[in-house]
Amino acid sequence: MIYVLRFFKFLTSLLLAALVAGVGVAATYAVKWGRELPDYRELDNLTRSLGAETRVYARDNTPLGTLIPKVGDQAISRTIVNLNEISPFMVAALISNEDRRFFEHYGLDPYGIGRQFQRLARGDNVQGGSTLTNQLIKNTLLLEEYQQARSPDRKFKEWMLSVQVERSFTKEEILQNYLNAIYWGDGGPVELYGIHSAALAYFGTTPKALTLAQSAYLTVLVPSPGRFYPNYQAVRPLMKTLLARMVEDGWITQAQMDAAWREKVEPKGWKVTYDAQGNVLSAKNVDPTQKELKAVTTTRAPHFVRQVEAELVRRFGRDKVYGSGGLRVYTTLDPKVQTAVETASRETTYLPPGATLGATIINPYTGEVLGMIGQKLRGTEPPDDWNNAAQGQRQIGSTIKPLLYTTALSTGLSQAHREADRPITFPCTGCKNGVYAPQNFEGATTYRDMTIREALDRSLNLVTVRLADRIGLQTFFGKLRQLGLQTNDGTGLAAALGAVETTPVKMAAAYAPFVNGGLYRAPRYLTRVTTARGEVLYDAGSEPVRPARVWTPQIAWLGLDMIRGVVNDLTEPQGGLAGRAKFDEWPVAGKTGTSNGPKDLWFVGTTPLYTGAAWVGRQQGGDMPTYYYSGYVAAPIWRRMMELAHEGQAVRQFSEPPGIQYVDAPDPQFLPSVKLAVLDPSFRGAANTDVQEDAPPPVQYRETGYARSEDPETVLVSLDRVTNRLATEFTPPENIVQRRVEIEALPAYAPDPAPQPLKDETPDPAALKATRTPGNQAVPGGQTAP
Repeated sequence: MIYVLRFFKFLTSLLLAALVAGVGVAATYAVKWGRELPDYRELDNLTRSLGAETRVYARDNTPLGTLIPKVGDQAISRTIVNLNEISPFMVAALISNEDRRFFEHYGLDPYGIGRQFQRLARGDNVQGGSTLTNQLIKNTLLLEEYQQARSPDRKFKEWMLSVQVERSFTKEEILQNYLNAIYWGDGGPVELYGIHSAALAYFGTTPKALTLAQSAYLTVLVPSPGRFYPNYQAVRPLMKTLLARMVEDGWITQAQMDAAWREKVEPKGWKVTYDAQGNVLSAKNVDPTQKELKAVTTTRAPHFVRQVEAELVRRFGRDKVYGSGGLRVYTTLDPKVQTAVETASRETTYLPPGATLGATIINPYTGEVLGMIGQKLRGTEPPDDWNNAAQGQRQIGSTIKPLLYTTALSTGLSQAHREADRPITFPCTGCKNGVYAPQNFEGATTYRDMTIREALDRSLNLVTVRLADRIGLQTFFGKLRQLGLQTNDGTGLAAALGAVETTPVKMAAAYAPFVNGGLYRAPRYLTRVTTARGEVLYDAGSEPVRPARVWTPQIAWLGLDMIRGVVNDLTEPQGGLAGRAKFDEWPVAGKTGTSNGPKDLWFVGTTPLYTGAAWVGRQQGGDMPTYYYSGYVAAPIWRRMMELAHEGQAVRQFSEPPGIQYVDAPDPQFLPSVKLAVLDPSFRGAANTDVQEDAPPPVQYRETGYARSEDPETVLVSLDRVTNRLATEFTPPENIVQRRVEIEALPAYAPDPAPQPLKDETPDPAALKATRTPGNQAVPGGQTAP
C-alpha cells in the first residue's frame, strides 16, 4: 500500500511539473508572439489604403483613368464602400453564414473554439470557428506575414489582435472593413477583393442594389469562391440552407425567403433556367470571362497609362504607388496629340497580313511623350495590353543610318565625303564562310563612289558599312549609348545596318537632337505627382534634368539637313524613300527602316514642332511579305498622325544655328538642284566627336568582283581616318589607314595645301615615313600622283 501511495504521489508531482513546464513554455511563446504583434490601429488605414486608387490625368487635367492597387505582383480590384452603401441583405447573410453570434462576442467565440476542441478530440479536421473579426485580422494585418498559412503563432496573434480590435472599433466598423477586405475570387487580370468588386464582377451591379438572393449567392462563395463559381448547381443547396438560417435568426421572413428562392439568379457568365418553384432546370457556364474586370480602369490612352504606372513604380516603389492611400498623377499626354495618334492607327488599312503597329509623338525640346498607341486600333474593340510603342524591342533597320552618318560628320567628315558602293567582305568568325558580306537592298549596286548624302538618300548598305568601318565601331557605339540606345552583345558592323533593337519611343528620343540643337533627353511621362492629401512627391518644374550634349548645334543641323534630304532629294519616279511622309507646308525630315525578312517596317522623323516614330510588324515576330515597304506602310501612318497633331498650328521652319554654309552637290546628275549644308570654316570646332582611342583597328576588308592590283582606275593611298584626307607628316601614325580610291576622285582627298604644326609641335618622322608609301609618293604642294 505504501508503494502505491508513493507511486501515486510521484505521478501527481510529475503531472504538476509537466503542467507548470507547459504553462511556462506557453507563457514564453505568448510573450514572444505578443511582442511581434502588428499595430491593430493600422487596420482602418490598411483597408482604406489597399482600396485607394491612383488617379491619372492628362496635361490639361482631364482624367485618363485609375491604377488598380496590387498585393505583391497581383493586381486587385478593391473599391472601398461604406456600410450604408451595402445592401442590408448582404450584411445579414454574411453574419448568418460566417458568425451568427457576431454581436454577442468580443472577437473570440467560446462556442466556436469549443467545437474545434471537440473535433480535435474525435480526430476530425478543424474547420470553421473563426469569427468575422478573426477573419478580418487574418486577411489584413497578418496576411503579409503568414499568407493564410495555419500555425499556432498565427492563431494566437489572431486572437490577441481580435480582442484589441473589438475594444477599439465598433461592430459596424468591423463589418465594413470585413466586407471591403474579403477575397471573392478570380477576376481575370485582377483578383476580386471586397463587396464592391464582387457585386460588379458577378452581377454587374452595386453593393447597395444587391437583392436577397444575390446576397445569399455571394455569401456562400466566401469560403471557397474558386470551388463554387464553376458549379452553380452545387451552390443552390447552400443558398437554401443560408436563407433558412436567416429566417431562423430573424433577419428575414419566410415570405422573403420563398421569394428569394424563386428569383431567377443568373451570375455573369452563366445561362440558368428555373421552374416556377425556383428549382434549377439547367445551368451552363457559357462565358466565365464575363465576370473579369480590368486591371486598369481608364477612359483613354491605356498604353500610355501603363507606362505611367511603370514609371511610378520605378520612381517611388510599389508600396508608395499601391499602398499609400492613392496618388494624383499629372502626365505629359496631350489629348489632341493622343487623338491624332489613335486616329492614324484606326484609319490605317494598308498593313501586312497579321501585322499590328506602335506609334508615338514626343516634344523634342523637353522629351515629353505627348501621345502613344501600342496596337492597331480596330473599331471600338479594346486593344491588347502589350505596348509595341514602349515595350516591344524591335530591330530598327535603316533608321539607325542617320545616327551613324551624323556621327561621321561630327568627326570632321562632310556630306560630300565619298565611299565606294561596291561589293565588300569583312572577316567574321561567326559568319558563313568566315566573312560578313553585306548587300544593298535587293542586291542593287552602282559600282561607283558617291557622296554619303546620296548614299543616305538611297539607303545604301555598302557605303554605310564602309563609313562605320572608317569612324570605328567604338566611336559609333559610344554615340548610340549617348542617345539612349544599346547594341546587342557581339554585334559588329551589322549594327550600322540596323541590327539593334529598341522601341519607337526611344527612337523618337534619339532623333530629337536633330531638331533641338544636339541635346538628348530621355522620354518623360510625368509632370507632377502628389499624394491624395496634396503632398508633392515630384514636380518636373522644380526638379529639371539637365540634357546630355550629344552633338553641337551645327553638327545636329548637318544631320537634320541629311534626313531632310531623305524626304526631299529624290522624287518620283527616281524612287524617293520617304516622300510619303510629307504633309501640308510643314518641313519634314526622317528616315525609313526595314529589318531582314522583312520583320519590321519603320519611319522615324521630325518637324520643327514634334518628333515621332511609327513601327509596323507582327506581334509575335516573323517575316511579312516582301512586297510591303516601309515607305508605303510606316511613312503614311507617321504622316497621318503628324498632320492631325499639327492642325491649327502656324507653320514654322527648323531653327538653323550660325556657322552653316551651303554648296552645290558635287554630282548634279544624281542629286539635281541639291545644296549640301557644310560647316563654316570659322566653326571647325563644331565637329566635336573624336575617334575614340580604343577604337578597334580598321578591318582589312577586300573588294569583291575584281583583283585590287588589276584595277587600273584606282590607286592605293594613305588616308587620315579622322579628316578623311590624304595623310601628311603631321598625321599621327595610329590615324593612318590604307584605302583604295578612284584616280579621278583623288582631288576630293587633297589635304590642307599648307598644313601647319600645332604650337610646340614638330613633324613626326614616323608619320612622315608612313606617308611615303608606294602609290602615294609625296609631291610638292601636297598633291599625289599614281
